[in-house]
Amino acid sequence: MPPPAYLLLGYLLGSIPFGLLLTRAAGLGDIRRIGSGSIGATNVLRTGNKPLAAATVLLDGLKGAAAVLLAAWLAGHGAALWAGFGALVGHAFPVWLRFKGGKGVATGYGVLIAAAWPVGLAAGAIWLIVAWFARISSLAALASFAAAPILAVLLADRAVVNLSLAIAVLVFARHHENISRLLSGTEPRFGQKA
Repeated sequence: MPPPAYLLLGYLLGSIPFGLLLTRAAGLGDIRRIGSGSIGATNVLRTGNKPLAAATVLLDGLKGAAAVLLAAWLAGHGAALWAGFGALVGHAFPVWLRFKGGKGVATGYGVLIAAAWPVGLAAGAIWLIVAWFARISSLAALASFAAAPILAVLLADRAVVNLSLAIAVLVFARHHENISRLLSGTEPRFGQKA
């Protein structure tokens, strides 16, 4: 299959809105009607249900990793990277939700870990460190994805560098409102309402 086919495969896997499905199944309604309106784990956490937020992180990460691993099994490394980026696009712009999805953080980590685990784990470690000290999820995500291409230069091949750059651009674009609030000093910390 040509690369666009793997991009589509990844997109379809990535577009599964686990945050929305889990909150509805738990009787919490439509997650898009609270907080940031996102379908991701940070917004699920705003329901007060930590296990559900943890399950969302896990499932969103797994769908990104699954896209990479399935495409790698079918057609190798190049196809895997196309599928990984497709999964991130699917999460951010799912066709089922009128292209209004999540910000791509957990899915992005899943893609990076499956594509080049040292890069993904190092980026995740940066998230943990920044989140611990700053207590701001979006700042931690932005710092870690900004570092991912540099980590890829050191720890992976050129194709993973390109993937890391593409992921960083998309994650930053999806966080444009968070960036504005960070610059104005109004971005919520953990435990504060958005």
